[in-house]
Amino acid sequence: MAQVLEFKLPDLGEGLTEAEIVRWLVSVGDVVAIDQPVVEVETAKAMVEVPCPYGGVVTARYGEEGTELPVGAPLLTVAVGASEPGDMPAPVVGPPAADPAVQPAAPKAAGSTGPSSGDASGNVLVGYGTGAPVARRRRVRPVRSTAPAAPRIPSAPAAGPLNGVSGPVPVVSPLVRRLAREHGVDLRALTGSGRDGLILRSDVEQAIRHGVTQPQLQAQPQLQPHFRAQPQASPVTAAPVAASRPSSVTAQDGAVRVPLRGVRGVVADKLSRSRHEIPDATCWVDADATELMAARTAMNAAGGPKISLLALLGRICTAALARHPELNSTVDMAAREIVRLPAVHLGFAAQTDRGLVVPVVRDAHARSAESLSAEFARLTEAGRAGTLTPADLTGGTFTLNNYGVFGVDGSTPIINHPEAAMLGVGRIVPKPWVHQGELAVRQVVQLSLTFDHRVCDGGTAGGFLRYVADCVEQPAMLLRTL
Repeated sequence: MAQVLEFKLPDLGEGLTEAEIVRWLVSVGDVVAIDQPVVEVETAKAMVEVPCPYGGVVTARYGEEGTELPVGAPLLTVAVGASEPGDMPAPVVGPPAADPAVQPAAPKAAGSTGPSSGDASGNVLVGYGTGAPVARRRRVRPVRSTAPAAPRIPSAPAAGPLNGVSGPVPVVSPLVRRLAREHGVDLRALTGSGRDGLILRSDVEQAIRHGVTQPQLQAQPQLQPHFRAQPQASPVTAAPVAASRPSSVTAQDGAVRVPLRGVRGVVADKLSRSRHEIPDATCWVDADATELMAARTAMNAAGGPKISLLALLGRICTAALARHPELNSTVDMAAREIVRLPAVHLGFAAQTDRGLVVPVVRDAHARSAESLSAEFARLTEAGRAGTLTPADLTGGTFTLNNYGVFGVDGSTPIINHPEAAMLGVGRIVPKPWVHQGELAVRQVVQLSLTFDHRVCDGGTAGGFLRYVADCVEQPAMLLRTL
C-alpha cells in the first residue's frame, strides 16, 4: 500500500519567505524520482528549480502558475511506493487520530549526509531535509483545487472579533500588512488562502481588485460595533477614508493596472525600503578618463583575456574601500551599531529582459582585474539567461552601477538596502577639458556616490569619491595598493 507524503515549499535560504510558481515541471499522475525538479519558482529575483525529496506518483499540486506561496506551504503530494496511479491510496479526509507512541522524526540539518530510505532524500535544499518516510506518521490531506481561495467578507456579525481573530492577524510578511494598510484593506475581514488561514499577498491584491476596503466595511452597519468594541484587535491602523478613493488620474478610462509581482515587485519593495530607512546623500565629480581608457587598450593589446572597463572600475572601488572602510558596512538599528564588514562583496547593476538585477561578486577585494572581468561576464550571462541563484543575488556589501550604458551622464542612485553606499558611473564622452594648462578634448565621465549618512559624514564620502576620480585620471595610482 502506497503512503501519501506532502512536500512543502522549502526554505530557499537568505531569509526568503515566499516564492512565485513560474512553471510546473510535473503533472498529477506523473512518476517522479528522488530529487527530481518538480517546479520552477521565482524568488529574490532568481529562478530556482525545486527538487522533490520523495520518489513516487504525484497525486496533487497546490497552486497555479503565477501563484505566490509562503515557505512551508504545500507544493504537492506524492504517493511513495506506488508505481502506477492505480496503486495510490485514497485521500484521507481530516487529520488522523493522535497516536502518542508515534512522534514525528526531527528534520535533518542542512548538509546532512546520513542514511535515508530509497523513497526519500536526506539532503535537498537549504534548511530542508527528509528522513525515511516509514519513521514518522504524516497527515494525508485530500486533493484540493489549485485555485486560490477568494477573500470573503462576513455577511453577518460574529460573536466576537472578525474571523475569530482576537490578536494579531496571521499574515505572511510585513510587506503584506503594508500593502493592506496603504489600500485601506482590513485584514481581519479576509480569509487567507495560505496554510492554516495565513493571509498571502494574493489575498490582499484580490481584495483590492474587488474593492474590499476599510471604508466599505465601515459602511456595513452590522460590522461597526466590532470596530468600535475592538479598536486594538488589528495591529494595522485603518487608512483614512480619502486614501482609498481613486484619484482623478487612476479613475481615467482605459487606465491599465500592472501588478507589482515577480522581479518588478521585489525591486519596488527593496527600493521603497531603502528610501524609507536610509538617510542618503549624494556627491559627484567629473573626471578625465582618457588615461584609464588608454591603459585598458594597452592591457588588451598585450594578449590574454580581455579586461572590461567595469572590471577596472571594480578594482578601483575595492582599493578605495580599503582606504575608506566605513562605506563597506551596514547599520544594525536594533543594536544601534554600525557593522563594518571585512570582505568586499561587490554588486553590480545589470539590466535583463526580466528586469534589473544586482549580481554579487564574492571577495572582490581579493581578485585581480582579469578575475573580476571573468566573474562579471559569467554573472551577466547568467542574469540574461535567468539562471542566477539567490546566492548570486544576495550578500552584497557595496554596489557599482554603470548607468552610462544607457547613454546618460549622471544619476543619483538609490542604495541597495542594506548596504551603505553605491557608486554610479555615467557615460564616457569627448568633452572640452583643461589638460596640462591647455584646453583639449578629453574623455570625461561623471562619477556619483550615494551614501548612508549614518555610517559617515561628507568628508569620508568626499575622500572616497576623490580617490576614485584620481585613480580614473591616473590609473598608475592603483600600483600603490598591489
